[in-house]
Amino acid sequence: MTGCILVLVAAGAGWAYWHLNQNIRSVDIDSALGDDRPARAPVTVPTTAPSASPSASASPLPTGVLNILVLGSDSRSGSENSALGGGDSTGARSDTAMVVHLDADRTKATVVSIPRDTLVTRPSCPTPSGGTTPTTYGAMFNSAYAVGGPVCAVKTVEQLTGVRMDHYIEIDFAGFAGLVDALGGVTVTTTQAIDDDRSHLLLDAGTHRLDGTQALAFARTRHGIGDGSDLGRIKLQQQLVAALLKEAGKTDLLTDPAALYKMADAVTGSLTTDTGLDSLGELRGLAQGLGAIPATGLTTVTMPVVAAPSDPNRVVAQEPAASTLWESLR
Repeated sequence: MTGCILVLVAAGAGWAYWHLNQNIRSVDIDSALGDDRPARAPVTVPTTAPSASPSASASPLPTGVLNILVLGSDSRSGSENSALGGGDSTGARSDTAMVVHLDADRTKATVVSIPRDTLVTRPSCPTPSGGTTPTTYGAMFNSAYAVGGPVCAVKTVEQLTGVRMDHYIEIDFAGFAGLVDALGGVTVTTTQAIDDDRSHLLLDAGTHRLDGTQALAFARTRHGIGDGSDLGRIKLQQQLVAALLKEAGKTDLLTDPAALYKMADAVTGSLTTDTGLDSLGELRGLAQGLGAIPATGLTTVTMPVVAAPSDPNRVVAQEPAASTLWESLR
C-alpha cells in the first residue's frame, strides 16, 4: 500500500510540474530581433547543468548585470480578465511597463517605470505573419505592444534606452490578482483618500490590506489621485511592487505545497515570457536571485520626463537625465 501511495504522489508531482510548464506561453524574441540590438552585458554562466528532475533545485542564475522588461497587459481576453478589466475592450496594451535591473552580485535591484503616455519613435517591428510595422514618430509608448506584441515592445524599449533586455515577462489582470491572493494579500498605506470610478477603487487615507482584485485596482488607479496623470499611477505601482516583495519575503511557500501550487498555477497560466524563461526551472532560478535581494536593496524610480511640446497630455524623455539613468543600467 505504501508503495502505491508513493507512486501516486510521484505521478501527481510529475503531472503538476508538466501542467505548470505547459501553462507558460513564450515568444522567441532573440530570433525575431536578430543581432540589431544593444550589446548584451557580460555574464558568468554556471558550470552545473540543470537537472531534469522536477524536484531538483534550479540551476543557479548566471551572475552579471541582468535587465528584464516586465509588462502588465490590459488584455480583456478570457472571462477572468474581462471581469477584472471592467470592460469588453478589444486588443491589448502594455498597461504597466517596468525595466527591472539586477546588479551583478544580486544584492541590489532597480525598477524603472516607463510612463505609458511617453511619446517615442516606435521602430519598424517584425510581425508574426512575416511582415513589418512601419517606423512611427511621436507614437505613444504603449502602442508598441498593441501593434507588434512582445517583440515590438522589447525593440521599442531597447531603442529608447540603449539597454539590452535580457528577458521579457508579461502578466495579465488575472495572473496579477491571483499572485496577490496566493500571498494572502498585500499591505499598502495611502496618504490621501482614493475614489476612482474607473478602477472601482475606494479607499480612505491610511493603511489597508488589499486582496487580489483590490491590488489590481490600486495598480490601475490614476483618476482618483493627484492630477489624474499616469505619473500618479506609477507611484502607486511602485509602492505595490515593494509591498509584494515584502510579502513574498515573509511567506514561506515551501512549507505549504498547496499554497505554492495555487500561486504557481495562477501566475504561470497568465504569463508570457521570452524563451529563456519559459520553464519552471528557469523561473525558479530567477525567483531565487530576486529573493536574495534585501528590501533595502530595492530602488524604484520613474524615467525622467517632461510635458511633450506637441501635447500637454503626453510626456517625452527629459534629457540628459533620462540617458544618464539608462547608462547606469548597462
